[in-house]
Amino acid sequence: MKDEGQSKGNIIMVTDGPSIPNPREWRLINAWSIALCGAIITLVLLCTTGPQVYRDAIIFLPDGLLLTFKVTAYSICGAVPLGLLTGLGRISRNRFFNLLASTYVEVIRGIPLLVQIFYIYFAISMLVKMEGVTSAVIALSFCYGAYMGEVFRAGILAIPHGQTEAARSLGFNRVQTMFYVVLPQGWRTIIPPVGNECIAMLKDTALVSVIGMPDLMQRARSFASKSYCYFESYTVVALVYLIITLILSKIVSIIEARLNHYDRKK
Repeated sequence: MKDEGQSKGNIIMVTDGPSIPNPREWRLINAWSIALCGAIITLVLLCTTGPQVYRDAIIFLPDGLLLTFKVTAYSICGAVPLGLLTGLGRISRNRFFNLLASTYVEVIRGIPLLVQIFYIYFAISMLVKMEGVTSAVIALSFCYGAYMGEVFRAGILAIPHGQTEAARSLGFNRVQTMFYVVLPQGWRTIIPPVGNECIAMLKDTALVSVIGMPDLMQRARSFASKSYCYFESYTVVALVYLIITLILSKIVSIIEARLNHYDRKK
């Protein structure tokens, strides 16, 4: 279905995640490659030629890194479907679902993530017993589900209305039109900001260390408190976070390039 009309708008997202590399930029030297190579070289040099404490810190962190990935993966599985439902609710003609989704977005986005983690772990756990991982996943899922809901809403509205009209003229109902016509086209616009939100979520898992979970940040804090080498410990963990987020941003860029493959041929 072709539509010559203009879309209603484009997504402009500003998050605390790293910038997604331009999939059309194939230069060997760019900001992303400089940052990644610089972080890897610095970490390797510190561990090979620096004091022993850097090597000890690296050995101490893998368990926390696995937990960080675990919490992030579970949270993404919760946040993306929740964001999709929220985005659909925000554009729904049903006043109840629209109001429910809009209220959820306003409330969750108005409360800091750290407060949400504390509230779920300490307050709600008094009524329903939950482990630290469960509390962290619920807090991250609900927080980022609200932000992703706005991404999905903007991505859906960016599709020209003529696409919907063409689908309806072919006999599609609203559900079929949304899932077979609008969303498949919207993914090309939605994927980059959703990927950025997922990377930002990985960084925000550092906040779960405040409830005693042995994630990457908590392991670094434990090592620093035992060795009193705060500079070395936090330097290592900062470089590890940087390397991970840069690699993930490149993966998102590759996915975006694959989704836009046919556009580049035009």
